[in-house]
Amino acid sequence: MTLTRSRVIDALVVVAVLVSGLGEVWVPFDSRQGDGNLTWTTVQVVVVAIALWWRRVQPLRTLAVVLACFVLPELVTTGFLLFFGSFVPICIAVYSAARHGVGRQPWLAGGLTAAAFVYGDLFIELLGGLTEMLYHCGVLIVCFAVGRRQAVLARRAEESQRQAIRAEVEAAERAAQAVLEERTRIARELHDIVAHAMSAMVVQAGAAEQVVDEDYERVRSALRAIRETGAEALGEMRRLVAVLRDDNDLGLLAPQPGLSGLARLVDDARRSGLPVELTVSGEERGLPAGVDLAAYRIVQEALTNARRHACEATSVTVDLRFAADRLDLEIRDDGTASAVTAGSGHGLVGMRERVALYGGTLQTGPLPERGFLVRATLPLAMLPLAPSALPGPAPSRLSDSPTPTGGAPA
Repeated sequence: MTLTRSRVIDALVVVAVLVSGLGEVWVPFDSRQGDGNLTWTTVQVVVVAIALWWRRVQPLRTLAVVLACFVLPELVTTGFLLFFGSFVPICIAVYSAARHGVGRQPWLAGGLTAAAFVYGDLFIELLGGLTEMLYHCGVLIVCFAVGRRQAVLARRAEESQRQAIRAEVEAAERAAQAVLEERTRIARELHDIVAHAMSAMVVQAGAAEQVVDEDYERVRSALRAIRETGAEALGEMRRLVAVLRDDNDLGLLAPQPGLSGLARLVDDARRSGLPVELTVSGEERGLPAGVDLAAYRIVQEALTNARRHACEATSVTVDLRFAADRLDLEIRDDGTASAVTAGSGHGLVGMRERVALYGGTLQTGPLPERGFLVRATLPLAMLPLAPSALPGPAPSRLSDSPTPTGGAPA
């Protein structure tokens, strides 16, 4: 309930008590009992009604004022005994103290109300009798119990909301940490690629320097290799500066795996019991080192995903298609779904990061019947790094996602 709505309800309660109480005094209603002073009783009704405006923020004080207006007239002079102008406001105040009171306030309110009605039932003649006492006791206990029940439900709802917020924050933190770890890993690998390229350029430059006066053709070939290697390393460097890197773990300055090691990766998967079939179509050719590494890692993560989560898989297919300007990868299995939600896990986060780094597209999801699909497209042109890949997690560009009925992610 919003603050505005609750205040509107409070205003309606005040107006209802004021109108019904004054009508009970001046009309009068049959519920008005005894003899009393009309002016004093009118003031009593007005004070009680206004006091109920603070029943949420000051529930115990509101109840004290309402009970005082019930008891004091009998101590000072004989007053009217009212139902709508006195007993109904007491019930509202008791409920409010039980609902909105904090700490010991609800129990203090219960004791104060009990004391007031013990006095009323004993010393106010019109309230005497066992029936009146049982009626007052029963109604007030119900009001108190309902208020306490509402307070418990409200606390549970607030706690559930806090837990949901905490869970959402923790999930976001875990996702951000997964992205950070994966980008750190990518940065280390790109560091190795660039370092290896720089080493190759230094070797070629040294060789050219030694034969510069003797073998012009060899010098020309070395310079050509330096230019090509430098251009490739420069493209990787542009991506490297956009990725967080862990300076405490530099790794070995060695070339990273690529599609040339894919056959060994597939053989390892087969030896572990995963039935994998590899097909390659199109004109095979050398790839930029970063794209080569990204393609290898995507296949590696997809096979790891299938091995860990694809229950009862009888086949896994890895399909590589070389096109004129792109490399298409498709890995699918026919396993049954696990309890992991599609799109979760560090493996798919890593795939999204790698594909986004090179301006490609990624599609992942369960297949309609059974199984899980990973489909990636990596452009072979050295495109500028997409701005969306710089500041935060870059989502995969999903299109025509399969119906989530089978398979499982890493």
